[in-house]
Amino acid sequence: MTAEKRQLMKKGIPLLLIGLLVFIFYIYFFGGTASIGDIIEKLQTANLVYYSLTFVSVVFSVFFYSLAWHRLMHLLSIEATFRKTFLYVWIGNFVDLLVPAEAVSGEASKAYLMSKNSKVNSGKVVASIVSHRILSMTITLGSLIISSVYFALKYRPPELILDFVIITASCTALAIILLGYLSVREQTTKKIVNWIIRLAARISRGRWELTSLRSKAQKMLKAFHQGINILTRNPRALAGPMISSMAAWFFHVLVFFLVFISLEFQISLSAIIVVYSISVSLQSIPLGIPGEVGFMEIVMTTIYTLLGVPIVVSATATVLTRVATMWFKLIAGYAAVQWVGINVLMEDKQ
Repeated sequence: MTAEKRQLMKKGIPLLLIGLLVFIFYIYFFGGTASIGDIIEKLQTANLVYYSLTFVSVVFSVFFYSLAWHRLMHLLSIEATFRKTFLYVWIGNFVDLLVPAEAVSGEASKAYLMSKNSKVNSGKVVASIVSHRILSMTITLGSLIISSVYFALKYRPPELILDFVIITASCTALAIILLGYLSVREQTTKKIVNWIIRLAARISRGRWELTSLRSKAQKMLKAFHQGINILTRNPRALAGPMISSMAAWFFHVLVFFLVFISLEFQISLSAIIVVYSISVSLQSIPLGIPGEVGFMEIVMTTIYTLLGVPIVVSATATVLTRVATMWFKLIAGYAAVQWVGINVLMEDKQ
């Protein structure tokens, strides 16, 4: 393991454990009739056969997520094997969970690894990642709106839930619009990049050499917008990545559903999609908390409880879901990091 990996683990793991303690304190002080003992007892009743399927579902979700990205890169003539794409997505998940800048740090690591592997301008790779992000966010937003409308008409949930949904949907829509706008407005992105470089020049007071950085940034932006233009000129070609993204969404939602099946608790699919969509949307915001541990558990437990799920079941379902969607991804991502590192060492020796 390199010094960088050790440093990442050294800083990230303690913060993850602190997040767990925050959730435990939340249950202890605000859990009402629920106690840690009740949750542990409920965990022991989970059907292991059904729960084991959640991990299979996570793997399928990552598989189709990787497939969507791989197809987008193929449209941009980026040569990359699916095996490496699959590994880099796991590594991106790992970095996202440990570095407190989710949806930014992971995407940056994927862009770096893929650019280095495919030997193409990183701007082209970033174009595939941004377009992939827009597709995924659009599917999440659409599912949130449809499921929320259905759930609101049939079950009449508390106004607090509806307010939460409206805020989440609005923020997600705003993010999609902003990403789309910056993707097609080349002059605007150039102005933003130039402003950042000028700001860096002022802060450094001439200590940093920024001429080469400006040149590299301009080349990257040009490649990025060329890639976006290729994708926007041929919208029919996006059908494949869109179908793969929807399959990834389906298997991710299935994890939430299988958790409740394993607990033998009936809950409407629309309610699950609402909780899933809100949690995914919140996780795309860089809150500065590794894996959003503690925060996400509190949010999911609270929403489930507001939807009428008993607090013990809500907390137990949240814990089981996060084990599959967060801790399992962390372990699998770490394995992918190790695997890629070993391959690099072997290539260097040849």
